Amino acid sequence: MDRQGYSGLQVVTVSNIPGREIEENLGIVFGSSVRSRSFLFDIFASFRNLFGGEVRSYTKLLETAQEEAAERMAEQARTMGANAVVDVHFSTSHVAAKAAEIFAYGTAVRVK
Repeated sequence: MDRQGYSGLQVVTVSNIPGREIEENLGIVFGSSVRSRSFLFDIFASFRNLFGGEVRSYTKLLETAQEEAAERMAEQARTMGANAVVDVHFSTSHVAAKAAEIFAYGTAVRVK
């Protein structure tokens, strides 16, 4: 993953950015998004489970949560004065019945 879409902040899943030198490590940054499913999602998903295949409504829900978590992480990095986030990872966890958290974390840095 190499994204420049977070208001000019470079976000990568590797520990360095080719061609750029890290001049300062600003610390760990993170963002999360907790999403719950609606009753209608569950009804449609149960039909999909009968016949197999991708449950697109859940896929879209998780994609939206991932993007939101990454944007929140990037905002925290910008607040710290970073112009990049390296070593970005995503995690998910079950928070409550019918609710899941997507968690994004990485290291805020200043690169030359």
